[in-house]
Amino acid sequence: MSEPANPRDVPIWARPKKERRPALTREAIVETAVRVADAEGLSGVSIRRIASDLGARTMSLYTHIDSKDDLLDLMREFVVAEMLVEEELPAEWRAAARLIAERERAVSLRHPWLVHLIGHRGHSGPKAMRHLEQSLSAIEPVAKDPRTALRILVAIDEFVIGHVIYEVTQNPKAMLSQPYTRMLVAEGDFPRLNSVLKAASAGVEDTFESGLNWLLDGIEAEFGNRG
Repeated sequence: MSEPANPRDVPIWARPKKERRPALTREAIVETAVRVADAEGLSGVSIRRIASDLGARTMSLYTHIDSKDDLLDLMREFVVAEMLVEEELPAEWRAAARLIAERERAVSLRHPWLVHLIGHRGHSGPKAMRHLEQSLSAIEPVAKDPRTALRILVAIDEFVIGHVIYEVTQNPKAMLSQPYTRMLVAEGDFPRLNSVLKAASAGVEDTFESGLNWLLDGIEAEFGNRG
């Protein structure tokens, strides 16, 4: 098999690690980048900034990664590892699917910058592949063929991702705290929106649980009794 013309076309996990001084490692680079992103968002992450936080020269980071895209791939992989369920999944498919969905949401809210990588066309690493395999294992009792499995997996992922984006970017509490929004609501022109926003701000957790229940109910009704 011929080698890729451009080494960057090979996912970073498939490239051999370069042996360098032990004080600076790929793991330290990624952990530092994740810590910066958690505190400041992705806008705070740059090769220069990470090097500075590690007390290293900027160019020395390029002995471990080839580009910022590599760093983003590794950051996403680092966070996806937290989504893995290390214990045995529940035997009942709904309980297993719920456990994974709740883990995805919790990790994504812990690292809110993750939602901004959704459009980033990077490479999937081994932890991400394992997460997908685990998710497919959870829904296997109602996914009798690969096409059905894909449809169910996408439906659950879209719900979880959509809800996390809603919580991160459209939080009702934040909306109600905006002076202009409060002014419009106070004028009485949006009575339904006012009541919905207040209800949502008091129970975002409830909207996730109820929405996930409705989705799983629909999946079970459609596929649960099929042989």
